[in-house]
Amino acid sequence: MAQTNTSTTLQISSRETGSSRATRRLRREGKVPGVIYGRGQDPQSFAVDARELRNALAGSGAVLELDLDGKTTSAVVKETQRHPVRGEIIHLDLVRVDLKKPIAAIVVVELINGDDSPGAKNGGIITQITREVNIEALPNEIPETIEFDVAHVEVNDTIGLDALTMPAGVTLLDETDDVVLVTVTPPTIDAAAEDAAEDELETETERVGDEDAGDADASADGEGDSE
Repeated sequence: MAQTNTSTTLQISSRETGSSRATRRLRREGKVPGVIYGRGQDPQSFAVDARELRNALAGSGAVLELDLDGKTTSAVVKETQRHPVRGEIIHLDLVRVDLKKPIAAIVVVELINGDDSPGAKNGGIITQITREVNIEALPNEIPETIEFDVAHVEVNDTIGLDALTMPAGVTLLDETDDVVLVTVTPPTIDAAAEDAAEDELETETERVGDEDAGDADASADGEGDSE
């Protein structure tokens, strides 16, 4: 099952490309500079409110409906640049798309029902090997995530990527031969913890032995005194 997308409207304004000083001023005003290109048209520099951009990207839509001077353009995010410390977006590139033509995209694979699986209940460790896949679909049909149900997995299972079912209208572009999606490994005992437990057991055994010896000596002394 896939988590589907819907488009999100984003208001942008045109801007003139200029110096880095002008770009810094934009950011101080709470705006993010960007460029939109593609479909044989000239690149268009724009600015967008940082908060509105965050809200739009947090939504479920892969497609952004850009409103520029009353004209609407469909686009998807091609690349974002983030501040190295704060992590906020400081620049983004958008690509114009035709909603009637499929495009390639990278989609996250999400495992579900892992805790309900026999493998997990028997102490197995479920490890997701492939976390993203390359797909092709119409822009408005690109899923937000593709779910893979692992409720059936057992300890020692190895699940290939070919077990992942694509939603209707979505084509997997990746090769599936010898590509592992999920593994379930047996439970392991930490060697250090095991050694520590053995040392504790030996120490406890020695302590009990010393106590038994002390009790025997005390008993012998008591018998000698009574004589």
